[in-house]
Amino acid sequence: MTHRVIQWSTGNVGRYALRGIIGHPDLELVGLWVHSDAKAGRDAGALCGLDPVGVVATNDMDALLALDADCVSYNATGDLRPHEVVEDLVKIMRSGKNVVSTSLVPLIYPPSAPEAMREPLQTAALEAGVSCFTSGIDPGFANDLLPLVLTGGSERIERIRVQEILNYATYDQPEVLFETMGFAKPLDHTPILLAPGVLTLAWGGVVHAIAAGVGAEVERIEEWHEKREAPETFEVPSGKVEAGTMAGLRFELRGIVGGKERIIVEHVTRLRDDIAPDWPPMPGKGGYKVLVDGSPRMTVTFEMEGDGGDENSGGLIVTAMRLLNAIPAVCSAPPGLLGTADLPLITGRGLLR
Repeated sequence: MTHRVIQWSTGNVGRYALRGIIGHPDLELVGLWVHSDAKAGRDAGALCGLDPVGVVATNDMDALLALDADCVSYNATGDLRPHEVVEDLVKIMRSGKNVVSTSLVPLIYPPSAPEAMREPLQTAALEAGVSCFTSGIDPGFANDLLPLVLTGGSERIERIRVQEILNYATYDQPEVLFETMGFAKPLDHTPILLAPGVLTLAWGGVVHAIAAGVGAEVERIEEWHEKREAPETFEVPSGKVEAGTMAGLRFELRGIVGGKERIIVEHVTRLRDDIAPDWPPMPGKGGYKVLVDGSPRMTVTFEMEGDGGDENSGGLIVTAMRLLNAIPAVCSAPPGLLGTADLPLITGRGLLR
């Protein structure tokens, strides 16, 4: 069965999702939403480096929602506009369309998401008889699904740690790097990401999802971070990083279970490989590690290479395709907000070529 899909945005994740829909044997692109007037009216294929496909991009929401589609792949950035994203998703679902999305990361585990975010979406989904699944690579897949799969082989679990260890230099999104995360800012600057509670808002759902998967209850989540400065001025695709400004960021969310740190989400992020050599080293070009302490002790390293061998584009492709490959299961699922545990095993069905 072929599912008809509308792609929403052509940004970092969206352009790979668009390419993925066009090339997927079980999906049909029927519409494309773009933010800018410059992209409106252009063929969808041209916006992701492919030949024309006969679908024209538009920024007319009403026209898109009037289309006959099974699902919307929604990847518009939501970090700084969560209320607008909620409004968009409510409208989409009330038009009778299922949703797969990367935009509201607290929804990676719906029960722990803020009520003001969760309730309007859950109500719209139930009333319209559709489903909404939020995932990605982080949050999602690399740090909720992979560790839960590993724990299925455990005799005893003492601690679960998931790590993202990456060089973000090629992540060409200045707003995220410099404003949200605080790179290239003075070390005493507090970016949005490090304001109290924001790390938990973004990644706390992962801690709760892992805990729920192993039958544990999180008492609280503690936040911790440290920064490292640039030893000299250098350039990344997003702009200049002055000497003495932040070039490395490491943070942890520590899920406390039974009074102890049991479930830990850690990020080790550099803009150059030689920053903070005492921090956990890069696995190859960079990627994810899952460490399950107990019996047995298990470690999995997950590396990606995308376009041109770049690890960041590899992550974007995985983020997009995890959602697109889940579309059949999401469309068949009971109405409501879905998490990883609510879906069957998602595979690359039909993609072996």
